[in-house]
Amino acid sequence: MSIVRFHEIKPAEACRYDGVSLGEVMLRLDPGDTPTARANTLRVFQGGGETNVACGLAYTFGLRSAIVTALVDDVVGLNIRNQLRQAGVDTEPIIWFNTRQDGSPFSTDQKGTLMNGINFTYNGKGVLPSHTCYYRAHTPIRELKPGDIDWARLFGTLGVRVFNTGGIFSVLSPTSAEVALEAVQQANAHGVFVAADLNYRSKVEPDKARARTINQQLAPYLGMLVGNDSDLADALGYETASTKGETFETWLSAYQETVRRVARDFPNLSLIGTQWRGATNADTISWGAVLFDTAADAMHVATVRRDVPILDRTGGGDSFTSGVLAALLKGHTLDTAVEWGAAHGILVQEIPGDITMVTERDVLAEVKRAQAGGGVKASR
Repeated sequence: MSIVRFHEIKPAEACRYDGVSLGEVMLRLDPGDTPTARANTLRVFQGGGETNVACGLAYTFGLRSAIVTALVDDVVGLNIRNQLRQAGVDTEPIIWFNTRQDGSPFSTDQKGTLMNGINFTYNGKGVLPSHTCYYRAHTPIRELKPGDIDWARLFGTLGVRVFNTGGIFSVLSPTSAEVALEAVQQANAHGVFVAADLNYRSKVEPDKARARTINQQLAPYLGMLVGNDSDLADALGYETASTKGETFETWLSAYQETVRRVARDFPNLSLIGTQWRGATNADTISWGAVLFDTAADAMHVATVRRDVPILDRTGGGDSFTSGVLAALLKGHTLDTAVEWGAAHGILVQEIPGDITMVTERDVLAEVKRAQAGGGVKASR
């Protein structure tokens, strides 16, 4: 099977969708500046490691995106759907589980036997780290099996330019890995460029050996792999000779050698990239991003931001991915793509919630600001 490379992405006029994401979507309950155990009020967001990419493509970059996921048809599911629609995402491909217990393949009861996923995420403050508590053991997307999704219609009849999934969805359940593998195989068979973020989470799959086995099965079908040095080690088994607390420049030298090994083992990959975070504390970070062109053996490096105050660290990697993909979909160079990814990734951390809800103009302004080494001026 021929794997689509980044310069072979289909033209927009040939497809209904610029991007489609496969993954779990959860309702995020956010206690703001109070740790969850003491919270009396909660803000409500939606979010998911893979599906945040679709939101960024649609809202920020004005591209046509859709989400493939599964939700229980109740008020929580409808809240999630409505938030996705507000971001401009097409929710038509969502698989809905009714609550009638009618014996159909996608049915449950009203007792919560299956439930839409919920997480409680506290942003952290100073030396108090961010913390997430998940309720996702019985989510409907865990029930999906190969054959449940009509990939031929989505990738073939309708047409998709870029497809993304990731290391969170693929380890959710015994069948989610099979669905992810089916998806990336079908995407390539229909000429779709495929990206995946390793995004290893020990609270989702504490067994690193299982995560590595699954990701090693998916990797041969990817055109673009997103993963930092920790992800490459935890989710794929590639160790980077570096330690925490290093400068960006020292980290980059070690990371580049690791991605070269990954590229040799998986020649299907045309791009490998990630964001870099140097955390001073929970609300001050340094931020960088890189994108490795495997064919040219060239590392494209975004402008590094130093000691930036942030509000909410969630979604930085997802916004990096959507920024890179948006630039590629719009025909820009890899230098532009990594700058868009870095800018979108830092902007999401200045805003509550998993996605930025800023415009492409804001991304371009942040690229310009960072490259000029300037400050921030009020807009009046």
